[in-house]
Amino acid sequence: MAVVSKNHPVPELVRVRRALLSVSDKSGLVAFAQGLAAAGVELVSTGGTRTALEAAGLKVRDVSELTAFPEIMDGRVKTLHPGVHGGLLGIRDDAEHQAAMAEHSIAEIDLAVVNLYPFEETVAKGADYATSVENIDIGGPAMIRAAAKNHAYVTVVTDPDDYDRVLEALAANDGSVPVALRRELAALAFARTAAYDAAVSGWFAGELALEAPRHRAFGGRLVEVMRYGENPHQAAAFYATGDKRPGVASAQLLQGKQLSYNNINDTDAAFELVSEFGTERAACAIIKHANPCGVAVGDSLVEAYRRALECDQTSAFGGILAFNQVLDANTAEEIVKLFTEVIIAPDASEEARQILSAKKNLRLMITGGLADPLAPGLTVRTVAGGLLVQTRDNGHVGAQDFKVVTKRAPDARELSDLAFAFRVAKHVKSNAIVYARDGATVGIGAGQMSRVDSARIAARKAEDAAQVLGLEAPLTRGSVVASDAFFPFADGLLSAIEAGATAVVQPGGSMRDQDVIDAADEAGIAMVFTGMRHFRH
Repeated sequence: MAVVSKNHPVPELVRVRRALLSVSDKSGLVAFAQGLAAAGVELVSTGGTRTALEAAGLKVRDVSELTAFPEIMDGRVKTLHPGVHGGLLGIRDDAEHQAAMAEHSIAEIDLAVVNLYPFEETVAKGADYATSVENIDIGGPAMIRAAAKNHAYVTVVTDPDDYDRVLEALAANDGSVPVALRRELAALAFARTAAYDAAVSGWFAGELALEAPRHRAFGGRLVEVMRYGENPHQAAAFYATGDKRPGVASAQLLQGKQLSYNNINDTDAAFELVSEFGTERAACAIIKHANPCGVAVGDSLVEAYRRALECDQTSAFGGILAFNQVLDANTAEEIVKLFTEVIIAPDASEEARQILSAKKNLRLMITGGLADPLAPGLTVRTVAGGLLVQTRDNGHVGAQDFKVVTKRAPDARELSDLAFAFRVAKHVKSNAIVYARDGATVGIGAGQMSRVDSARIAARKAEDAAQVLGLEAPLTRGSVVASDAFFPFADGLLSAIEAGATAVVQPGGSMRDQDVIDAADEAGIAMVFTGMRHFRH
């Protein structure tokens, strides 16, 4: 049998006689409090919570009756008192604890219903520094942790989603809560305060521009339990951090079944890529296994989609589609001709929604906007025994930043395509090679151990696409090529030249840059350096 301190056995059932309610989120509060009152539970409350309950006609004691001390400092100090924490932390079966409670007139609190100041929401709304600090809860986390620690005798509720479970337990157990539920709610409580503290510490690190704080914490709220992870033998769940940046975590699923782990990963990759292009010109990105298999811009979404699809129709089967504008009926009619797993876009017209509804398993997600590719943020990856944390790759290089390093400079068309190709290469797994022509990818090589292999694979895929499209020659003829990092040798560049590329964009920075430049000059092609690489592993 489990025990608390001094070998006291943990009771299976604990009757709830007194509840302390202090909540910021008042959803479901009145109905819950009415259920408690009907079960004979005495209600004790604070500030706005007490006002809301009294307005509903409930009898409520003010917390100051337990503390014999008024709320002070604009409510900053109201529950930080032995009259509250003694009632939460006292061990009911310990004679010394009971004697101390009796001596100091401390009343037992059997149920703590507490949720926290809306710090995450306040920050997400862009509040200033002082307002954000004022929304850091102190008394709430202290009460939650006290109640959770003493869950042998105290039930703690931090989420309105659990109100009904507690009422059902009281009804089923003659006004008592079983130990299994008390333990589960305690675990949820500690997780909630941990996530809250992570949000606060993360905000401070951002405000103070601390690139590597001594301690790093991350937290999130469960969105859903997945059927499995990358593979059926792996368990997985999806958590939201509260970041209001539009994307897969905040998107609304309009139709289709639950997204899988891989769906979410791929959809995020697709939407991040298409958001690079803003809204001035229609853009489409087609993703498979977190890599783009086709990206294009156009004068309309349907044009962008068709041109993106031409890059690799075979890989696009069962892929993820991302758009940067409101999905329209013409585009929807084209999409349903090919099996697609997920579509994500800022919005979709009613006509488009109706057309897509015929595909019951197709997931349609709307985000309400695009993700800002320049926004700051962090990415996190686990390694054995640790976390790798870095700032998001929000680096941006435009045509105006290019440095021409060859005898021939790119012409206007090449310059536009070079900027497009390098923007796409940022979202292709390294080693990455992207051929582009007239604002569309025509060959993509991803994730190879050798850059020359990526160049050759991209060229070969372009040849395959040409056969599917019935073209006499692959579209790499007359294209430009982008590399996510420098060419360490001239061989990768020579492969691109052999595929028909007439201009190249790469970061530069290799010890053999001059050899690569000489090879480009000998072939009569243009090459520019960006000074910025985009490794994506």
